[in-house]
Amino acid sequence: MHDRKPVAILAITQLVLWGMLYYAFGVLASRIQSDLALTASQTFGAFSLSVLVAGLAATPVGIAIDRHGGRGIMVLGSILASVGLCTMATAASFGGYLLAWTILGAAMSLTLYEAAFATLNKSITGDAAKSISTVTLVGGLASTVFWPLTEALAAQLGWRATLMAYAGVQLVLCAPLHWALDGRNRHSVAGQQHGGVTLPQAMRQPQFWLLAAAFAFNAFIFSALSVHLIRVVHGLGHGMGLALSLAALIGPMQVAGRLAERTLGARRPPALIGAYTFAALPVALLVFALCGRHAYAAGLFCILYGLSNGVLTILRGTLPASMFGRKQYGAISGALAAPALLAKASGPLVFAIALDYAGVQSMLMPLVVLAAMSFGLFILSVRCQVRSEAQTADEQRRWKRGRFFRLPAK
Repeated sequence: MHDRKPVAILAITQLVLWGMLYYAFGVLASRIQSDLALTASQTFGAFSLSVLVAGLAATPVGIAIDRHGGRGIMVLGSILASVGLCTMATAASFGGYLLAWTILGAAMSLTLYEAAFATLNKSITGDAAKSISTVTLVGGLASTVFWPLTEALAAQLGWRATLMAYAGVQLVLCAPLHWALDGRNRHSVAGQQHGGVTLPQAMRQPQFWLLAAAFAFNAFIFSALSVHLIRVVHGLGHGMGLALSLAALIGPMQVAGRLAERTLGARRPPALIGAYTFAALPVALLVFALCGRHAYAAGLFCILYGLSNGVLTILRGTLPASMFGRKQYGAISGALAAPALLAKASGPLVFAIALDYAGVQSMLMPLVVLAAMSFGLFILSVRCQVRSEAQTADEQRRWKRGRFFRLPAK
């Protein structure tokens, strides 16, 4: 019963937060750009700044949640989200727009998945992986809910009033729900200790850096395509209607991927699920690069892309605990997420410049290479982890044998 409460709260708030802080921008960007007379680089560059701010804050936020729990931090994040949305709704220039995204970047670091996963690991006594899966399953519906909702509101009220309404929701819904989280560390209350290593110990292991690099390459690709997918599909010769329909597949496929992980992968180790997930992206991109002018290939790419992205979100929450334990989960997961968030920040802007310079067709094969590198780095990280565990087990066996043989001499 105690474990269900934080899972239910965070499932609801993640749906709302992702919808309002992340996916709504894709619908409102053109209206904001036109109204504030911004360039495309200014519009998307400020958004990239927010993700950069979130990346820089990820590790200290994780450390704070390890020490104090997530309730106060996530309440503060909800308040900052409201302030940032209000600031954007009232912006009259690029300076105000930039300030809004800076505030929203701080809010993202305090409220989105990394903070939610760390909060779950501190506040529940049961299976954290299952809880993370449930939260991401609901959160995966954010684009499906908030793309059409934001478009309908913006068409009726305008983009400024839409953002003001979203700011109000942060104060009247998300902040109180986050306050309802249990402020205690249940594991400390129960006198239990998490197994695992500290952040400095984790950072001395090669698998930490290999996994961080794998996440970073993957995040660059996903962020670049999340913003520019409709443009890419349209640039391959498909009509705008088909491009929008194919892009709409991604949200349901993310949910389908998480459902599959929850059912078919329930008893599989995260490393095995990760191998399939990381392998799916280069295959999907290769099909897209070679046959993307055919509608079936573009559709197949969107399906595999959505499935992979959906499961990867769960892996970002489960792999750090699986590989490094839960002792300092928040700090370690934050440090692992930081390079990925920095890559995520640069992806839309770098890819936009590359598309303008080289065109759609020329830019898909480099993404295939990056995806293949991400898969290779993940496999190397798993192999290093297996070697490390085998070495630790061998050392423990040697120590026990040595102690056993010394006993008779005492």
